[in-house]
Amino acid sequence: IPRRSAGSGAGESATEEGGSADGQSLINLNSSSAEELESLPGIGEVLAAEIIDYREQNGPFTSVDDLLDVSGIGEQRLADIRDLVTV
Repeated sequence: IPRRSAGSGAGESATEEGGSADGQSLINLNSSSAEELESLPGIGEVLAAEIIDYREQNGPFTSVDDLLDVSGIGEQRLADIRDLVTV
């Protein structure tokens, strides 16, 4: 009794784990412009400026979690954008 058909889709799920299969690239917190930051959910003109001001005053972000030190960004907002940004 051949069972080869049961494993035929095994390779398909591996490609879905990448997270950026739709072609979107991550926004780098250390090099992105205000316009790029504003494309993130919940980040408008004011928060984009806060992020840029923070990195100019404190140096580059070393972790995405450093966003919690930016005025106006709390746990929920960080959770909303965590998978969309990088350092």
